[in-house]
Amino acid sequence: MRILVSLLALALALLPCPAWAQSILRDAETEAFFREISRPLIDAAGLDPRSVQFVLVGDPSINAFVTGGQNVFIHSGLITAADNVNELQGVIAHELGHIAAGHNVRFGEGAGPASKISLLSLVGAALAVAAGAGEAGMAILGLGTAAAQGKFLAFTRDQESRTDQAGAVFLSKSGISGKGSIAFFRKLQGQEFRLAIPQDNEYARTHPLSSTRVANLLSVYEKDPAWNTPPDKALQAKFERIKGKLIGFVEEPPRVMQQYPEGTNTAAALYARAYAWHRSGHPDQAMTEAARLVALNPYDPYYLELEGQILLESGKVANSLPVLRRAVERAPFEPMIITLLGHALVTSEDPKLQAEAEPLLRKAVSLDRENPFTWYQLGVIYDRRGDKPRAALAAAERFSLEGNAMGAMMNARLARAGLPAGTPDSIRADDIMLVAGDALEQQKRKKR
Repeated sequence: MRILVSLLALALALLPCPAWAQSILRDAETEAFFREISRPLIDAAGLDPRSVQFVLVGDPSINAFVTGGQNVFIHSGLITAADNVNELQGVIAHELGHIAAGHNVRFGEGAGPASKISLLSLVGAALAVAAGAGEAGMAILGLGTAAAQGKFLAFTRDQESRTDQAGAVFLSKSGISGKGSIAFFRKLQGQEFRLAIPQDNEYARTHPLSSTRVANLLSVYEKDPAWNTPPDKALQAKFERIKGKLIGFVEEPPRVMQQYPEGTNTAAALYARAYAWHRSGHPDQAMTEAARLVALNPYDPYYLELEGQILLESGKVANSLPVLRRAVERAPFEPMIITLLGHALVTSEDPKLQAEAEPLLRKAVSLDRENPFTWYQLGVIYDRRGDKPRAALAAAERFSLEGNAMGAMMNARLARAGLPAGTPDSIRADDIMLVAGDALEQQKRKKR
């Protein structure tokens, strides 16, 4: 399967996490897996499965968070640290607890009172400094900041505790054991010990101590009928595939080979080594591993997709086409697999194949409008055909998704000038111009 990497910075709001994420990783198999393992939990939380989106972040830290509505962000480091699918489901249940409780919306309930305390302290400090008592003013400011921080941290700890309990309810309703949740909290506790994070001062933390969370949840989970239910075997097998694929993609090749040495021919090991060889510029070895994968199941679309990707990116475009066509036949509604076939057809530069590519890529954007690479490929087709307005519109869509407001504005204007007024494409160009204009205005304000 092809993992698409968009180098997009993510501004994170609610939960403690790095200020900027490194990248977003997109993979059809992984996203389908997230949807499958989360569906019973989403239903238990009373949420709409169509509204909850999962995003894989290329970051080695063990973290997950929710932001921007019903978006669940999962760091790659969390998956590589997990041992089984239930551990991942335990994390997802917790994050769904934040969404179900509306913690994004209610963020101001904690931040508001804290801001008021800080503001009052600043006023007091200003008066003290004006009266000539500079040291006293700084002391007041320090006390006020500490009070604000303490109030806010207490608010977030309460949210986390409530969300732990909500996650336990969702797991129970889904018939999923809480053992995975407990195991993962103990991993976090072990990481805290390694990093020498103090374990005796809960008041300086956004989350309760991991030991406290384990104790509170154990009393709930051990009474649940699902406590001794083992992880679903089929889901566990898929988890191991996803983990192997991810390790092959994000880890340095020597580490990959240590974790999945030659001679281990599980799907996870073959995935990991195929990606490691491909990334390190050894296409023949990568193809050997991919061929072994396909031999395990010649009808698996994700295996076929990987084989096709390696062939395509090794310059064997013609050889990649029948493989990728079979992948699309097996997964006709996976937009990233469709896009990869479209890319191979566009790369061929054969006019007949361009005609085959266009409806495929249009289908891909109808299924997933948020893939800049798909829009780029469509733009190439329109440009070669001489349809400059639609080529510009496709470029505007791509730049808009990549956060390039100026590029989006310029291309949307070009598209708008050449498109018949009132048509859906013309209206779409207007929409992009409005959004890009707002983004550019915000950028100007920040520079002032």
